[in-house]
Amino acid sequence: TIYTSTQAVTKTQMYCASATNTPASKLVVRMKRMGGGFGGKETRSVFSSCAAAVAAKLIDRPVRITLSRDVDMSTTGGRHAFLAKYEASVVMKKSGEVKFQSINVELFNNGGSAFDLSGPVLDRALFHLSGPYFWPEFHVVGVPCKTVQPPHTAYRGFGGPQGLATCEHIIDHLSEACGVSGDQLRKQNLYSVGNTTPFGMIMGEEFAGQWNVPKMWDRLYDELDVPSKRRSICEFNAKNKWKKRGFSMTPTCFGIAFTAKFMNQGGALVHMYTDGTVLVSHGGTEMGQGLHTKVCQIAAQAFEIPLEDVYINDTSSDKVANTQPTAASMSTDMYGMATLDACRQILKRLEPIREKLSETATLKEIAQAAFFERVDLSAHGYFALDDSRCGYDWEKEKPEDYPTDAPQNSWKGHPFNYFTQGCACSEVEIDVLTGNHTTIRSDVLVDVGRSINPALDIGQIEGAFIQGMGWSTLEEVVYGDNDHTWVRPRGKTFTTGPGTYKIPAFNDVPKDFNVSLMEDVENPFAVHSSKAIGEPPFFLGASVFYAIKDAVRSARLESEIDGYFELRMPATSERIRMACADEIAKECMGVPDERVVTFQPKGSF
Repeated sequence: TIYTSTQAVTKTQMYCASATNTPASKLVVRMKRMGGGFGGKETRSVFSSCAAAVAAKLIDRPVRITLSRDVDMSTTGGRHAFLAKYEASVVMKKSGEVKFQSINVELFNNGGSAFDLSGPVLDRALFHLSGPYFWPEFHVVGVPCKTVQPPHTAYRGFGGPQGLATCEHIIDHLSEACGVSGDQLRKQNLYSVGNTTPFGMIMGEEFAGQWNVPKMWDRLYDELDVPSKRRSICEFNAKNKWKKRGFSMTPTCFGIAFTAKFMNQGGALVHMYTDGTVLVSHGGTEMGQGLHTKVCQIAAQAFEIPLEDVYINDTSSDKVANTQPTAASMSTDMYGMATLDACRQILKRLEPIREKLSETATLKEIAQAAFFERVDLSAHGYFALDDSRCGYDWEKEKPEDYPTDAPQNSWKGHPFNYFTQGCACSEVEIDVLTGNHTTIRSDVLVDVGRSINPALDIGQIEGAFIQGMGWSTLEEVVYGDNDHTWVRPRGKTFTTGPGTYKIPAFNDVPKDFNVSLMEDVENPFAVHSSKAIGEPPFFLGASVFYAIKDAVRSARLESEIDGYFELRMPATSERIRMACADEIAKECMGVPDERVVTFQPKGSF
């Protein structure tokens, strides 16, 4: 038996079985709970489990392995850095409307020294590179790159945020080139119902669920009175040389489903006891996201019993076999439906018993009567996403008899079941002299369908937002490379602990932080009309990054530097300070004047 902290129980089971030459049926993996996962324990926890399993078998003793923080951060790889080369165009109409015309992107991701999950991560980045916008002509190519760094792996969003960030960067560039506001450009090019995505999905209720991003954009725009807010920021910036404020509106839509079709399946085992209580086991793992709570709620509602009468002990390979990693924000959708399936099987068996008893009979009385009638009070539930709503074959050729009026690329599949959508507005203030920033206010609105547990969903949104903010502003990863020759050997991770790797702290949280769930929305494609929530809000935290970029733009105007500039993620204090390109920064750069406007501090990518 292996007790481990992992998002992938079956993967751990199969690799440990292989490493120890033990049949999988004789090897049990148990996972009670994790202190967080976020993708880092999807594959990169397995090697530790294998080492412990091999040692335990060789010496016939229990073996425990606990990695120190610096070893953990040096070996588990972390997220992928991305580089994009792009071309884009718009059509400027006499009416003043500006419409996207075409985009052509070559996207590279740094996979590290082993492939790990770099292919699927790149897939999701490509799927999300169009963002929530309609591009009539769209062409992207993805290239995973092998480097000397540790293998990079899954991280909350799984490439989606990097694809969305690429899109937003290109829009910023188009905005500067066309001389129109970013707000106008984004608003005028959001998908409309009936538009098709580059991968062939049609936006609208029948195909991808309700399309609510334009409504959410308008709601935040009006409630916050964005034009007035931007005017007040301009007034502040005109009066302050060394303090600048910026503002951004950032929409998002995140596709829900594993992009590999076979992974969209899950099982659950439900036991009812004669005292009317219920034990649920399912294939998902609990890492603080509230999965077990939601599954318990689904079972409690099905049996019409109090939540405290439903219990989940752990995730174990001998209770539910052949599980999928708890990832892709799919776990409530899969294991909630599998649990509901098992509950319905038991309820169907109880119907004849219930009819014999009084209408006021409790579940305990019904269960006891069923037991004496030799009725099975256990059931295995199973859920698999419909074939027509998952899976995408990149290589599939268009069939000769395929309908001519069908969307381009739709013959390749349907990569997502639906989209979780959202919109965020952030206002920041930067200190031009130090590069430090403060987030004054953030407003977040997310469509989560009919939430099973609004408190959990709001907590997930808050956490994802702060994590996305840290990813895009603070959390710089440094390796031994050409820009850091003093870190040896080449490829060694330098940022392996709190002394060198900075995550958001209490004072980094927006001073005024407002999170709202959209009301009166349905989602017929998931359990109880809910929506997945783990990863989708992550990118909304990048609204802080784009607000910083807006503030830096004001600082550059102070130095009479206008036009497009590249601000790379994360927007650390150093990058903010040097991007302001004032006289003090120029002295520190030590480069010719013509390179000041394009200067980039050193970094590991």
